[in-house]
This record gives sequence, C-alpha cells and structure tokens, in this order.
Amino acid sequence: MLNDQLRRVLQQMPKAELHIHIEGSLEPELIFALAERNGVKLAYGSVEELRAAYAFTDLQSFLDIYYAGASVLLKEQDFYDMTMAYLKRAEADNVRHTEIFFDPQTHTARGVDIKVVIDGIYRACQDSPVSATLILCFLRHLSEEDAIATLEAALPYRDKFIGVGLDSSEVGNPPEKFANVFARCRDLGLRLVAHAGEEGPPAYIYTALDTLKVERIDHGVRCLEDAELTARLAKEQMALTVCPLSNIKLCVFDQMEQHNLLQLLDAGILATVNSDDPAYFGGYMNDNFIATFEALPLGLSHAHRLSRNGFVAAFLPEEQKQKFLAEVDAFFAKI
Repeated sequence: MLNDQLRRVLQQMPKAELHIHIEGSLEPELIFALAERNGVKLAYGSVEELRAAYAFTDLQSFLDIYYAGASVLLKEQDFYDMTMAYLKRAEADNVRHTEIFFDPQTHTARGVDIKVVIDGIYRACQDSPVSATLILCFLRHLSEEDAIATLEAALPYRDKFIGVGLDSSEVGNPPEKFANVFARCRDLGLRLVAHAGEEGPPAYIYTALDTLKVERIDHGVRCLEDAELTARLAKEQMALTVCPLSNIKLCVFDQMEQHNLLQLLDAGILATVNSDDPAYFGGYMNDNFIATFEALPLGLSHAHRLSRNGFVAAFLPEEQKQKFLAEVDAFFAKI
C-alpha cells in the first residue's frame, strides 16, 4: 500500500501528459448529454448501461465502442465541451502541460468537416487552464491515401496543431505503411510520434524510428523483448509514453504487478506516465500514477524522475520546458 506522503506527492506533483486521445476522454454522462443535444440515438438505455459496456477484452473491442461514443460529436461546441471537460480534469490532477491527440478521420468519415473538429478542440485549448497543444493522428487501419487526404484537408489549419501521430489497430498495420505521409509531415516541420510496441512487436518500434523517424514512441512497452532495441532507446533517450491502466485494461499485462514500468526506468529509458483513453480505461493521470505505485516497488525518486521525464519529452520551447522542470525540482526539494 502507498503511504500517505507518497500518495500526496503523486497527486500534487506537476505533470505533463503526452498520450491522451481526446475522444477517449468522453465520459458516459457527456456522451448522453451530447446525444440529447444533437438528437443522436444511442444503443444504450442509460449512462449505467453504457458504462457497463466498457468491458473490453482487447484493443479491437475497445475501438468498437470508442467509435460508437464518438458518434455524438457533430458540432464545434461538442468538440469544445469534450476538450474542456478533459482539461479541467487534467488541471485537477496538477497536469501543467498536455499534448492532445485527436482523430479527424473518426469524424470526417461521419460527414463532420475537419474545420469543425480542429476549431472546437483548439478553442478549448486556447481557453484552457493548463498549457495545451494538439497532435493530429492518422488511423492506421485505414489506407495511407486516406491519411494523406486528411493531412491535406488539415493544412489550412496548420497553425493549430504541432505534430502528427499514428494510432488505432496496431497489429497488421505496421508503421512503414505510412512512410510517405510521415515524410511529407517531416518536410512540413511537424513533430512526429507513433503508437508502436503495445500489441505490435518490437519490430514496429524499429520501423517507427527508422522509417517514420518519429521523435517519441507511444506505448513502446514491448521494447524489453529486444535487448538491442532497449539499449538504443536508452542511449538515444527516446521517450516512451507509457499508459499503465490502459495496458491492464487491454490485456498487454494481466495485472499491474506485472507491468514493466520499473524495468523500463531501470534500463535507463525515458519513460513517462499517461492516461491514454481515461474515460474508458479507469482513470486520469493521478489514477495511473497511484495504481502503478501501489502495485510496483516505486518510490519518491521514481516519482521525481517520472515527473521530470514528462516535461523533458514534451514538444515545448526550451525556455518553457526549463521553467516546468524548475517547478518540478522546487516541488520535490520541499518534500
């Protein structure tokens, strides 16, 4: 069990969240409120019935309900309300900076204009109580042509997002499938990240690094299966955006006691803790930190390191990054 001091530290320490899918922060209550506002008929009779359906067995069964939940997002205000609800939760968890993933193809496939999606989420970030930027993600189960079309449609709003990512069903959709669109994004000066090594093998991490030339690996927990890859990630200080509660919910690990976060840190890897799809996976940032520290032999020094890692790995101007890191160090100096 966590002692009270460590629990308080985890709750109060400054944090950066680098792996949050904004559509995955849609709580059942807001889904129902938006459904009512927009006249959308849901397959669930109540908030409780919908929440009970959040019993996934794997990534695909999660994605099925995730896309169903997104069906209530139709207008700019819907995207604003969803994003603002997350940002307030983030603030409550002492998240000081967040880099938010969004999936335009989930919405444009339903006939929602990409401008509506970007403007709603971006406006919330401008009104945010915490520092917040956007990363546009391509759905990897769709074609690269679809990703390129999405990028082109988003380019008029290029000033509203800082980078691109790659998410959705990993198995059978290797990073190299998106080599051309990532090369184009690199030429445009966008920051690059990709999900790799969650359900997919270590080989996907290699191709995310070498073919897509990403600057961060989202998840990446399977890297430890390959000693050479582990050493490389540590040497290059390539950040992994680890999502502990998500890993349990999607059966990457059977229970938190088996999670490899401590091994990643011991290997010298720049691991960070994040919430992924918090409405679906049982918790926001503080919930992830507390669950992990309760299950693993992690202490104050690990808390300090993980708090720092989030800001080190963030896509922030150096001056802003140093300011946040100084805030972290000042917080831990008082303990």
